[in-house]
Amino acid sequence: MAEKPRSLSRRQLLQAAAGTAAGAGLAGHAHAGADGSAAPPRPDTSSSMIGVPFERHAAVRFGLIGCGGRGQSLLRDLLAIDGVEVKAVCDIVPEKVEKAQGLVTKAGQARPEGYARGERDYENLCRREDLDLVYVATPWNWHVRMARAVMESGAHAGVEVPAATTIEGCWQLVDASERTQRHCIMLENCCYGWSEMLVLNMIRAGELGELTHAECAYIHDLRSLLFEDRGEGLWRRFEHWRRNGNLYPTHGLGPVARYFDVNRGDRFEYLVSMSSPSLGLQAYRDRTLPPGDPKRMETYDCGDMNTSLIKTARGRTVVLQHDTVSPRPYSRINLVSGTKGTIRGYPDRLFLDGQQPHDEWQPIEKEKRTTGGVEDRFEDPLWKKLAETATKSGHGGMDYIMSWRLVECLREGLIPDTDVYDAASWSAPGPLSEQSVANRSASVPFPDFTRGRWSETRT
Repeated sequence: MAEKPRSLSRRQLLQAAAGTAAGAGLAGHAHAGADGSAAPPRPDTSSSMIGVPFERHAAVRFGLIGCGGRGQSLLRDLLAIDGVEVKAVCDIVPEKVEKAQGLVTKAGQARPEGYARGERDYENLCRREDLDLVYVATPWNWHVRMARAVMESGAHAGVEVPAATTIEGCWQLVDASERTQRHCIMLENCCYGWSEMLVLNMIRAGELGELTHAECAYIHDLRSLLFEDRGEGLWRRFEHWRRNGNLYPTHGLGPVARYFDVNRGDRFEYLVSMSSPSLGLQAYRDRTLPPGDPKRMETYDCGDMNTSLIKTARGRTVVLQHDTVSPRPYSRINLVSGTKGTIRGYPDRLFLDGQQPHDEWQPIEKEKRTTGGVEDRFEDPLWKKLAETATKSGHGGMDYIMSWRLVECLREGLIPDTDVYDAASWSAPGPLSEQSVANRSASVPFPDFTRGRWSETRT
């Protein structure tokens, strides 16, 4: 697709943002009904971000909002990538800003400007004119407002998962990205895992035939983290107080959406959801916290296991689960079935039609690849190129691969792998599952965040 002209200067973007900010909140209501249904697609798609490449950058100038554990992990990955300059860092805790600045200078770069003067100081970071991309690595309830501030100031936004926790928030991100012609990329690292990229390559090569079904999840025992008095323990447990649904859908769903070409020939059409009883957090708390601890007074609404079913426009089905409070091993399931075979993760295994033995999975083992085997033929080129460095970073290397690829897209002027429509579509099962659970597992339609362009195939 031909590159779109870039006619808006940073000054013009700021002027446009000032003129439209008052109506931005109302725009979200106009796009989605009370039941989450979408309004008719807007016929004028001239402002769409589909297929829009980044402008080329000889060096990519970064800002970071949120210098806690996750932010510092992302920062270390960025500093290990050639062509990255970290210009500014922000956090409400001055000591975290200082630590981030130290990481940058230790890497041989100039000391970045620090922003730690209250919870709105990120707005001052966004006003800088020397930033190309800003990562947002803060608690979930800040993601939308911060990502909007980044885009409305003229930079692209890279926002941690989930990008939004309400349908209105999803629409605000879409509106801001289209209005400013700046990308909002959700930093879904699981799309860049070794297994997920291998599976995607197999699917694109036709190894599984026509796809029909997928199963995915975020199953991760976080009980000790949720009760900590630091880091995510200071805010993430509170999500269990007031919400009952899938609180964290994107780690499992993001890779599946890519397998199914969601927003590129298919779309999520509707969802049904139900939750189990809420027992796990209470049991863990009562067993581990001393008498008199104020956390013993808390009540939790979120069921231990949430299971959602999603139907796509092409008739495919997805099982999506969330459980962070049960004693069980970590899993994202990562199962996808087609007319020629099925792949399942944890552990990775494959079953192809007609294989022998006819009723046994065949293991896919990253460390035991053989010439001509599945691991050798379908391992992604990025992993072949970057594995040695990547595996020294977070989450087995997927974090580094994700940031490296995003920097490559910025430096080469490429269309990003995902866009704001993906950020919205993958985050939407959070609030949609809450609506369904609250209404006895009623079917809830997905908004069409692409405004009717989901059926366009893209390379």
